Amino acid sequence: MGLTLIYLPRLVFILLLTALPSLSLMAEDHSAGADPRINQPYQDPDFQVWQDIFESPGREVYDDREAILQALNLETGMWVADIGAGTGLFTWLFATEVGDQGRVFAVDISSEFIRNILQIARQSNLKNVQGIVNSQTSLALQPDTMDVVFVCDTYHHFEQPQVMLKLIHQNLKSGGRLVVIDYRKRPGFSSNWVMDHVRLDRDGVIAEIEQSGFRLSGEENFLRANYFLTFTKK
Repeated sequence: MGLTLIYLPRLVFILLLTALPSLSLMAEDHSAGADPRINQPYQDPDFQVWQDIFESPGREVYDDREAILQALNLETGMWVADIGAGTGLFTWLFATEVGDQGRVFAVDISSEFIRNILQIARQSNLKNVQGIVNSQTSLALQPDTMDVVFVCDTYHHFEQPQVMLKLIHQNLKSGGRLVVIDYRKRPGFSSNWVMDHVRLDRDGVIAEIEQSGFRLSGEENFLRANYFLTFTKK
């Protein structure tokens, strides 16, 4: 079972998003989560198109993927959930890092993404990758089994953040880590697309997650467009 990864040049990325106006429509009540229309493009996606978007030079999390991997300090045998795995950019990195003794769960609302992830995993003989098609209110993971839950540029897509945080908390082992990487939302710094597209700024995300049984336990500062937060399950 497995995943894949990909990204397009920044200009193509911007043009595609502007061609999908539903992506910038967010719920007015931030506490209610993301407007469902933000996730419509992933209901029947073209895998190759999104691979080219997600995995192209110029996208910060793609360019700095190795630094992100090192900062996670994954160990052989760990169980890791990659929520919002997309085309599998980080799933493959995690699978190599945790080795045959570990396990990586690629979780995404897109069945097409997961289908391709599993196909690529089979072709790559990666037997430690499993794919899960989830919903906005389910993860289909086992309680108290995850060492790390990784959420990259996906937190702002949660339509039911309180429900998802509760599930993540249940699925993490005692002392397990939730890692959230997402766009900085700051007037005068962030693009108009980010200001419209992203529900909460960094401080709002911290407050929301800490209200759900987590404590902020670390932050990396090598990213510019994104913040990198680590929370520990209480």
